[in-house]
Amino acid sequence: MATFKSFEEITSWQEARLLNEKVGKLIDEGKFKTNYRLINQIEGSAGSIMDNIAEGFERGGNKEFIQFLFIAKGSCGELRSQLYRAIDRNYITQKEFEELSEQAKKISSIIQKLINYLNQSEMKGIKYKPKE
Repeated sequence: MATFKSFEEITSWQEARLLNEKVGKLIDEGKFKTNYRLINQIEGSAGSIMDNIAEGFERGGNKEFIQFLFIAKGSCGELRSQLYRAIDRNYITQKEFEELSEQAKKISSIIQKLINYLNQSEMKGIKYKPKE
């Protein structure tokens, strides 16, 4: 696995950004009617995935990055649960549910692979590099 120079290079962040965009479009289309609580929650969890990947990376150490990756992974599960609430209220179609849920599962899997890699890596992060 290559060393990332920015969080924008991380596949899980890129995928999370696409997922966030899809969720945002559904919200903007009025799919969630006036259920503002669910809108806030689903938008928050979708954004939390990409935001926590970015924040963890920017902290510069593998331990902190892993911690934030677990939070991002948790947000994937939270989003999937909220999607069940959305489909149960007929806010989204079965196709929309399946597409978003599968994308969240894919992101969660990619994040877990990155966590596994970082746990096995001897690199500790940029903040632990010796000063020259």
